Amino acid sequence: ENGVDVYEVCSACHLPEGWGLTDGTFPQVAGQHRGVLIKQLADIRSSNRDNPTMYPFSLPEVIGGPQALADVAAYIEKLPMNPNWGKGPWSAETPEYAQGEELYKDKCVRCHGPTGMGMPEKLYPRINGQHYNYMVRQFEWIRDGKRRNSNPDMVEQIKNFSDNDMQMVINFVSWQPVPKEHLAKSADWKNPDFK
Repeated sequence: ENGVDVYEVCSACHLPEGWGLTDGTFPQVAGQHRGVLIKQLADIRSSNRDNPTMYPFSLPEVIGGPQALADVAAYIEKLPMNPNWGKGPWSAETPEYAQGEELYKDKCVRCHGPTGMGMPEKLYPRINGQHYNYMVRQFEWIRDGKRRNSNPDMVEQIKNFSDNDMQMVINFVSWQPVPKEHLAKSADWKNPDFK
């Protein structure tokens, strides 16, 4: 119940469903691993991750202390994901998709897994079901050193990616399936906690 109360602040940007926007302005947070959410909120709160839009909303006086972070993360993790998240421009029949798949298998699968489910125990985020435009922006910031809380191993893995490589690998990820039980039953689903 506390997670629902805290999430009310978050819902202004991430929407009551936690689905963000397909244009990538705000990420889909629904279904993300709670440890990843806690780490990102704590990093924003401590100015270890630059996010001027999020910073005021991460402060203890707005959402509460450590327990509030844990509560809202637990709530968000259980929200069903958008079945129509923003996908990249190249479908499976294109050479760009195939090149993205090759890059993913070579550079990303070790941490994010075969379908982008991540590893909650290592705080590797779930990236399947995330909006393409949001992932491209974050990837670019990580590669170019603009996201200070990035995993150093990832920075090393992607430092030589061209913009085209980046777009192709993120395109591949954006088309990876999300397990049906993690998705809302339809794109019309409304969060019953926010009527």
